[in-house]
Amino acid sequence: MKTILITGAAGNVGGHLRRELAGRYNLQLSDIVPIEDLVPGEKSVRGDVAKMADMLRVTKGASAIVHLGGFSAEGPWESILQANIVGCYNVFEAARRNGVKRVLFASSNHAAGFYKRDEKIDHRVYPKPDSRYGVSKVFGEQIGSLYADKYGLEVFCMRIGNVNATPPDKRRLSIWISPRDLARLVSVGIENPNISFEIVYGVSDNRRSWYDNSNARRLGYLPQDDAEIYAAEVLAKEKPGDPRTEMFQGGTFVLAEYGGDPSRKTAIRKSPKSGTVRKSAKAAVKGAPKLKKSTKQKKKK
Repeated sequence: MKTILITGAAGNVGGHLRRELAGRYNLQLSDIVPIEDLVPGEKSVRGDVAKMADMLRVTKGASAIVHLGGFSAEGPWESILQANIVGCYNVFEAARRNGVKRVLFASSNHAAGFYKRDEKIDHRVYPKPDSRYGVSKVFGEQIGSLYADKYGLEVFCMRIGNVNATPPDKRRLSIWISPRDLARLVSVGIENPNISFEIVYGVSDNRRSWYDNSNARRLGYLPQDDAEIYAAEVLAKEKPGDPRTEMFQGGTFVLAEYGGDPSRKTAIRKSPKSGTVRKSAKAAVKGAPKLKKSTKQKKKK
């Protein structure tokens, strides 16, 4: 049975994958925090992606790496730099040094978030990141390309939409992927013998999809779920959004400038005494500064 290393395994996506891949592979789980709720077939190896020594240690013996680790939302540049750029380099370089041939990189829809919602895009489009987070995912795809061409690694980049039991809002009716479809996609990335460097979209078979995912299907991905079955319930609760975010596929990320996760209204506040005070991606900051509305919008009022 293959040993699959999952970085960032303590996160939401890692949790879904652990459940869905149980019994198919030996899972080596790595994160900056300890993972204690292990089940048979799982092993926890603590490590920080931003530290090369850690990545050299945790990648040893892996048949393939599913790289989920990093800062999983828009945030301060220093956080993005260390976790998503330095960390991504460390994973690819550690894989090369330890002879791990296959790396599945969790890219994001935010690598192309500045495409408009009335455009259908495929894996060949020029990247249009919507945030510093999106930039870091473009970096990951490109370093994957480098390591595939220069060192012969087999790299499978998944531009993941939203992994959840059900899609939480209108935007995510277009980009949702069910946990079991994500596991199907990851299995393709692990098992297909003909992967050199590929970009695919991590989405289910959504009727409202903004993506032509024919490259994933060509490689053997056969999604079974469609967000449309939740559409009536989701749309009944939907409130009007900012027209500037409704235009673009990246949603609120196109306007995020204060750091943190825009979907949770996190922010970076200025302290009058000590300067910038960072808040974690999970701790919502009340009273965060609001973006000024454009002159054009003020006139419409």
